[in-house]
Amino acid sequence: MKLRYIYFLLLILTTSAFSQRLLKISVSVGNEKMVLPYLVKNGITYVSAKEFSTILSGNYYYNPTAQKVEMKFNNYILKVTAKNQFFVISSRSNFEQKVYQIPISTQLINNDVFIPIEYSLKYVELAYQKEIKYNEKDKNLIVTNTPFNVFQNLDSEKKSTPITVSNKKKSDSKFDIYRIEISEMTNGTLIRLETTRKINMFRSSILDGKLYFFISGASIDPSFENSFKPAGVVKNMIIKNVKGNKQIEFMLKNGKTITDSMHSSSQDIGSDDILITIQNDALDKYIKDLSEEKKKWDFDVIVLDAGHGGKDPGAIGTTGVKEKTTNLKIALELEKLIKSKMEGVKVVLTRSDDSFVELFKRGKIANENNGKLFISIHANSVAKKNNDARGFDVYLLRPGKTEKAIEIAEIENSVIKYEDNAERYEKLTDENFILVSMAHSAYMRYSEKFSEILDRNWSSLVKGIPSRGIKQAGFFVLVGASMPSVLIETGFLSNKKDEAYLNSKKGQREIAFSIYKSIEDYKKYYDKQMKEDE
Repeated sequence: MKLRYIYFLLLILTTSAFSQRLLKISVSVGNEKMVLPYLVKNGITYVSAKEFSTILSGNYYYNPTAQKVEMKFNNYILKVTAKNQFFVISSRSNFEQKVYQIPISTQLINNDVFIPIEYSLKYVELAYQKEIKYNEKDKNLIVTNTPFNVFQNLDSEKKSTPITVSNKKKSDSKFDIYRIEISEMTNGTLIRLETTRKINMFRSSILDGKLYFFISGASIDPSFENSFKPAGVVKNMIIKNVKGNKQIEFMLKNGKTITDSMHSSSQDIGSDDILITIQNDALDKYIKDLSEEKKKWDFDVIVLDAGHGGKDPGAIGTTGVKEKTTNLKIALELEKLIKSKMEGVKVVLTRSDDSFVELFKRGKIANENNGKLFISIHANSVAKKNNDARGFDVYLLRPGKTEKAIEIAEIENSVIKYEDNAERYEKLTDENFILVSMAHSAYMRYSEKFSEILDRNWSSLVKGIPSRGIKQAGFFVLVGASMPSVLIETGFLSNKKDEAYLNSKKGQREIAFSIYKSIEDYKKYYDKQMKEDE
């Protein structure tokens, strides 16, 4: 139980924006245990529509041309289209359809439509006709046998008014556009122009409180205006002839507050109807919140941790140089470089003077400042002074693979003897470090990438100390940092050459610059990855 508690505690501590790969939601269906693939994008959890269908009914149809998945259940079919905000639920018995709109679009990934589970689950329940319980925090989904009353549940909610689409066939009208339907949605207004064929040329814009819809080479039924009923932000409509083509003008309520960017027009793949959406303040707020969420992922905070300090001197060199001093000087030199060369990137120091900071507090400082990269700077040493052992290492958080790596981790971790409550680390055994590493797996690829870049740059930019490569070990200081993190051993103070270089201004500047250059290169990689994941 203790191991399980530590594992889940660490999972909570290490939840982060870096989890961008397909993961698994645990699903319970009666006594069966299954998994549902998901990914997180811009803070939203998306699940596979195909896999969800397979779990619930084992039946779906995918149309690669329309990029649409039909989730087939006993009495209803739920149709979801990629990069679309509209869900269609159709009855298998009478072909009646109801259309619902969610605040954000679905995603197309590997010939599958991924739906945002938070906004989609109630519509899946509607079509499936049973309640489904989902816990976002634990990523756990339970399929129950409790009936879910189709349509009645959502129809009773004012905020989720569906658009009813009759099961009648397309109109026999000889005109291209024959009817208009306007509906007020939770997050805006939907204008549907019903058509008898696909309209290839149309565009729309909003200016001075009016929405202008332009159609080229298409006709409008003279009785079209009879079907107009004001709804949402649309209060009136007129049709004009402009240079031989039709133009529809919609007068909007509070029109001066509605900008062109708040609307869009598209063609429904299934019906060829034209859909015009005008978002309201609720969606504006959602987009603003989403924008704020995306900002949290910006590479804007670097945490520099100068190892040891105060009553903890760290390693002592052959001539008495203290590790805590060289660590701090390199960190301060690196801070200057980042501040002067990387605009928009904040530097947080776990210590800026000769003070003692407990290991757990260093990770806490990093997390509280929403750090995007944690670099712990140290210097190495062996018991025998003036030893031949020398060189730079960069460490990742994993249980040590070699005796040397384990020994170095034990030396760095021994700082806890200076802390008032060293017992807090007692449970972090090798077995527990495996669990810690699992919790850190969300950032491991980024930690590995930074390590690769740093090892390469060190070899070319630092002339005084050779690189010994990338290693792994269980450092307590890295446990609490919920972000990509590495621990650097800049050299051996027990070696005269390394000690002299680490204690020199030139050496400290070269080391700081190699780390800075690595951060700069890593930021380019990170920004590219974030852009690709949008």
